[in-house]
Amino acid sequence: MNEQDTYVALFAALSHDLRLAVFRLLMSAGPSGLPAGDIAKALDVPPSTLSSHLAQMSQAGLLRPTRRRQQILYAVDVEGTRRLITYLTEDCCGGRPEICGYGTPATSPLAAATCKEKETANE
Repeated sequence: MNEQDTYVALFAALSHDLRLAVFRLLMSAGPSGLPAGDIAKALDVPPSTLSSHLAQMSQAGLLRPTRRRQQILYAVDVEGTRRLITYLTEDCCGGRPEICGYGTPATSPLAAATCKEKETANE
């Protein structure tokens, strides 16, 4: 699998309304995550429907499943999410994402405004 295929799989994992809802729920849950049953209840979906979606998101590198006794907890895979965000922003501002505050802390409000001006000029 080449690099582009990896990112296509990441986007595909988020390109379904239920999977996107799962991702957002787990982002708000924090690093400890939630048991699969709690995710199903919170989103009002049958566990059998949810399991294939959780598997796809885990295989894509967006979720990190861990077993705790009889339960499987799912949490957002921070590194996988960081890779996706980096991929989306690495070419920002002509390959200098730090101007907009991506990759490193924003250098200044002026730098962010400069980036916005560049975006507007390119439209």
